[in-house]
Amino acid sequence: MPDLHCSALPAPLLPLADEFYRTHRCPMRVDRRAQVWVAQRTEIVAALCLRPITGGHWLSGLFVAPTQRRQRLARQLIEQALTQASEPVWLFCDPELQNFYANLGFLPCSSLPTALAERLSRYRRKRNLIALCR
Repeated sequence: MPDLHCSALPAPLLPLADEFYRTHRCPMRVDRRAQVWVAQRTEIVAALCLRPITGGHWLSGLFVAPTQRRQRLARQLIEQALTQASEPVWLFCDPELQNFYANLGFLPCSSLPTALAERLSRYRRKRNLIALCR
């Protein structure tokens, strides 16, 4: 199996991440205001968006190709993407993923920047999500 390489995609290559999401029928899309990180072997096998917001960053769009799961790719991608993050990083997830994120240093948070608090409130109308911060 080829070595895994995690890196931020340069702006001209962002359509590759959108194509990755579409190929896997994933509803996620690249946020053009975010830094998009991918894990690649010969092709993209995982992606995430790290969007700057007031006081930190919002991690969203984490997706690992189904055939590549259970290989610690999400962990490696998140760790690489956050190596330079000196400010808080927030994310929303299903409660069953809390332990996964806790192992990466994310803790439940009750206080969010206004823009994220409003977004979480909208999302919770359709899904049970929790907010975590690192």
